[in-house]
Amino acid sequence: MSRLCKLTGKRPMTGNNVSHANNKTKRRQLPNLQNKRLYVRELGRWVRLRVSTKAIKTIDKKGLLAYLRETGLRLEDVAK
Repeated sequence: MSRLCKLTGKRPMTGNNVSHANNKTKRRQLPNLQNKRLYVRELGRWVRLRVSTKAIKTIDKKGLLAYLRETGLRLEDVAK
């Protein structure tokens, strides 16, 4: 399973761990992804999504279908 938010497109970033002696080693910063089950009131059914916590906050504020319309996605594109 890829570490990719279905709605926002957030993916892992790379950077460096920097020690006190200024030694650098590669590291990955992973997005905070959650498996979430959302109820879509307009359709009367539950939908499973793998989304970031930022997307969950936005869905709570606007609603899933309104957010999808805004980003130009369809429910079939993002649902498992």
